[in-house]
Amino acid sequence: MKKTLIRRIEDIWYKDPFIGTWLMPLGFIFSDIVRFRTFLYRIGVLKTHTLPVPVIVVGNITVGGTGKTPLIIWLAKLLTDAGYRPGIISRGYGGQSASWPQSVTADSDARQVGDEAVLIAKQTGCPVVVAPLRVDAAKQLLSQTDCNVILSDDGLQHYALNRDIEIAVIDGERRFGNGYCLPAGPLREPISRLQRVDFIVVNGEKSEPNEFAMRLVGDMAVNMATGEQKPLAEFAATPCHALAGIGNPERFFKGLGAAGLTCTPHSFRDHHQFQQSDIVFTDVTPVLMTEKDAVKCTAFARQQHWFVPVTADLEAGFAGQLLNLLKRKA
Repeated sequence: MKKTLIRRIEDIWYKDPFIGTWLMPLGFIFSDIVRFRTFLYRIGVLKTHTLPVPVIVVGNITVGGTGKTPLIIWLAKLLTDAGYRPGIISRGYGGQSASWPQSVTADSDARQVGDEAVLIAKQTGCPVVVAPLRVDAAKQLLSQTDCNVILSDDGLQHYALNRDIEIAVIDGERRFGNGYCLPAGPLREPISRLQRVDFIVVNGEKSEPNEFAMRLVGDMAVNMATGEQKPLAEFAATPCHALAGIGNPERFFKGLGAAGLTCTPHSFRDHHQFQQSDIVFTDVTPVLMTEKDAVKCTAFARQQHWFVPVTADLEAGFAGQLLNLLKRKA
């Protein structure tokens, strides 16, 4: 029932031009509340915190996934290669820990600290701390590590934490849907918010000259039971199951189709807490999933389960501009 409701809401936001229009007045009320809240931070009624190291926020203005996590991983490696010591903070969305903040490692329980945080720690090797209040996460990160720049995974709207650089990520396929704020559309903030960010990264094809294109590249699959790696093309000869509990599951399914695979898709809501029954089917054909989902399924995965890791590939020029701006801010 919940999955059906979420799909219906997304259909209104991205496909139905009529119902969203009827809800538009509610979207205007929401956007006014957002603007007023931002104003209160700007004049100091709501408190903001400035950290002793530069903060780079990677976020979006729409509900759902846009590709922030692969970009965070790419940025962490870029900064490390440039001589920085990055640390990463996140909300730990979906985590069920009884206390916060929580430090995260590659071996942490995703059910306690969130799937994205575990994936980031696994891929970057950087210190990661999660907490619903990112200021708390940042303070613990600074007290326990020697990081000299902080990456905030999401948090574009978390104005309690001052930031030096803002990067907004857009889904190149869905972009802004019907263009309305919640609940009439998928926007957390009006589109005009993008005029105040430092960089706009589009996951897919860009449509504006001030945007940077990002591709998610993944042509291998990793067996979750044995660690074996195999080219995706080798799965084209047999039917497969594909499952995804991410912001836009269709992107994953289309990627498998583009690689020549014939898959039965199984979509779940973002950050779904998988059970064994979600990934085990009556047949023994291969089951492919995203790496973000895999961190929650490792304990009960079998030999037919595979995940498809992806890496971000950024348009030329983005890295240099970011590092130059960071140098000036620092």
